[in-house]
Amino acid sequence: MPALTAPPSLLPLYAKAALTSPLHRGDALPASVYTLAGQPIGREHLAAYQRVCGFPVTDLLPPTYLHVLAFPPSVALMTERAFPFPMVGMVHVANAITVARPVVADETVSLSVRAADLRPHPAGRQFDLIATATVDGEVVWSGRSTYLRRAGKPAERAKGERKDAPARPGAVSQVRVPRDIGRRYAAVSGDRNPIHLYGLTAKAFGFPSAIAHGMWLKARTLAALQGRLPDAFTVDVAFKLPVLLPATVAIGAEPVAAGWTLDVRAAKSGKPHLAGTVTEAG
Repeated sequence: MPALTAPPSLLPLYAKAALTSPLHRGDALPASVYTLAGQPIGREHLAAYQRVCGFPVTDLLPPTYLHVLAFPPSVALMTERAFPFPMVGMVHVANAITVARPVVADETVSLSVRAADLRPHPAGRQFDLIATATVDGEVVWSGRSTYLRRAGKPAERAKGERKDAPARPGAVSQVRVPRDIGRRYAAVSGDRNPIHLYGLTAKAFGFPSAIAHGMWLKARTLAALQGRLPDAFTVDVAFKLPVLLPATVAIGAEPVAAGWTLDVRAAKSGKPHLAGTVTEAG
């Protein structure tokens, strides 16, 4: 169980990921659990994150904020020699977060990250990264990020990847997504995947322009529901077609008995970008 004394620096980890990419092969996830204890919340960083994602600047942590704090140990885990897949080429396809109670900036959190549930997928193989945050031993937040490692020919992949989703009513707002949002979100999240930064770097990976981070889109969607979310809930989303920058998206949220259904689409074409649910705990 690697016990970290400070968040690992991401730039060396990215370099390690690039250099060791051919070495990652295997059929099993490592049993490692990365822990990071006693982390204070930096108010300046919190405020910068809130501004980028559209949340009001307060001492209350947005539901997605602890995902950012768990990201460096997650990268450390995925760059382990025993990890079966190289980081380059992995696709973040879904994310579920459970907020057990509100967390505020004067609290100190401890984090743990592990990998679980390697399983087949029509387009390759999937696995989950499970992150947990505690305060004084109490679980206050948990997250599950599902990643896909693609395999097979493009035609074979397409059979198992349904991109469309039925349209949902209940538009909350239209949001203009600026060309530089990938760089702005990277500055607060540490996620500097080149597909999000510049058009030229995105084109090297087959995208016509830079694309928005999925976790930024999830955060921005929840920010549109600010003041209407319960204190304890689970928000579970699937990432659909990427948001090509710049863009305008329509954020839809429909109230249902246990919470909300979420639907984010391109404002003009209606192409789906995110679909999910918010379910109140208890």
